[in-house]
Amino acid sequence: MIVSITVCSSENESSVKGSENKVMRDITTQELIEDMGIGINLGNTFESCGNWINKSSVTNYETAWGSPVITEQMIKGYKDCGFGVMRLPVAWSNMMDKETYTISPDYVARVKEVLNWALDSDLYVILNIHYDNGWVSDFADDKKRDECFKKYEAIWKQLCEEFGDYGDHLMFESLNEEGGWEELWNRYSNEGDKEKSYSILNEINQKFVDIVRASGGNNGERHLLIAAYWTDINLACDEMFKMPDDPEGRCAVSVHYYTPATFCILSEDADWGKARTDWGSEADYNELNTQFDMMKEHYIDKGIPVIVGEFGCATSNKSREVAELWLNSVTEAALSGKLCPVLWDTPGGEYDREKAEFKYPDFMKNLTALNDKY
Repeated sequence: MIVSITVCSSENESSVKGSENKVMRDITTQELIEDMGIGINLGNTFESCGNWINKSSVTNYETAWGSPVITEQMIKGYKDCGFGVMRLPVAWSNMMDKETYTISPDYVARVKEVLNWALDSDLYVILNIHYDNGWVSDFADDKKRDECFKKYEAIWKQLCEEFGDYGDHLMFESLNEEGGWEELWNRYSNEGDKEKSYSILNEINQKFVDIVRASGGNNGERHLLIAAYWTDINLACDEMFKMPDDPEGRCAVSVHYYTPATFCILSEDADWGKARTDWGSEADYNELNTQFDMMKEHYIDKGIPVIVGEFGCATSNKSREVAELWLNSVTEAALSGKLCPVLWDTPGGEYDREKAEFKYPDFMKNLTALNDKY
């Protein structure tokens, strides 16, 4: 059951806008996540990247992948529909000094403005390092790894300083889904050094927790989200993936769900699979339930909360009925198992940013109403 938690440090704390609320409540990470309910990503926006943009302006990055300039009304529309948390993917090196790894103050300020709008709308926010033009792949190179850690540490130290006063409606996430290195270990052929590849991600996640906790203030107690190996459920449940040591015991694990890939990712046939237009067989439901049961057994039953940081499916090649069936089924399976599902959404997807409304409002209201069911 989704719980509603209100713990205030003063009589009028509830009237303080989210971005001004510095309260860190005495609640578990599981309680926090259940309070979030269903979430949505502000996708293809601040994680947009590409050398062709060439650090020209904050706005050019924000709009490079099809998004209009974000407004407060757009963000408020998420809350009005019933979403409880917004995941905010960011490519921090878009506007960054290559030598010192200092992030542009203008870039930070713009991300902070949108983040504040979300908090002021009474949304939780998950802030991360996203794909970020792929520099994380260099962790696989023995000669580049030290410099990668230097960059990673520089980014998180800056973010800890910038956002350290925020209360527990802000969660930090260690990485996106780039924490896996095919050149070290191929998960499909099982060739290579699996232990080394996992150990790098485990070290990154431990570094993340250590940096945040050492920064003090509210970060000493902040709830943190730990990226699993490639955010893949099967790989997250491998014994080689280790959750970092956290003296506060306030870490959740992040996985993504795009299963089956031929249904969720492909809108047309590819060399690795034939695009599926149907979903909903007994085998499909068994696969969904098996995957989420694995997360419950390996994590939730052991006191480690789970956020499904992304889930979604391509819609251009399938009927709306089938797409909605999959979205509903995944959301319900997550909530019933006490996982927090966060919909991946981009410009042209479920939400019309220009109109600040969902294209299928009745479906979305029914989807978010599942919060009340669980």
